[in-house]
Amino acid sequence: MNKALVNHSIFNVFNLLLFFLLCAFLAPTLALADAAEEIKALIMEDNAESRATLTADSEGISKHGSLEFWSSGGLMQYVPADAPPASWESFALTPKHIKVVTLVEDQAAVAMFYSEGSFHESGQKPVSHYMTRATLVFVKEDGEWKQRAAHYSPIAAGQGTQQTSLD
Repeated sequence: MNKALVNHSIFNVFNLLLFFLLCAFLAPTLALADAAEEIKALIMEDNAESRATLTADSEGISKHGSLEFWSSGGLMQYVPADAPPASWESFALTPKHIKVVTLVEDQAAVAMFYSEGSFHESGQKPVSHYMTRATLVFVKEDGEWKQRAAHYSPIAAGQGTQQTSLD
């Protein structure tokens, strides 16, 4: 057999093996990036919808509800999936620097970001300088990411919400 042909065949087998190994190692990384991008897009879409409709996404909470600490500094709140959506007289918040940590691929993830701007929730005093750190826990239910927990904390010199409970 021709020595050049043997070397060429070994080279092709090596390249094919290298290709499959790279695919095996990179596929989970690409999937993790997909979950992070899905959640980032969801946060941005929900924010844009709230700006446009002046109401919160009523279907974004887990069927098990969401445990939350609000930026008002009140006690932990349980927000059920069927809670009436928040509504605003004005809403000009912007999520910034969104980072997502995937906990269990395609099942659970945590998003951390800053929320900044102003808003006036119906029935509350306006908040003109909202500057808050947000941590949201997401779980996937029936193929869609849903919020299961949240923690909002005001940044120094910023202001949190006025509301301290759902009541």
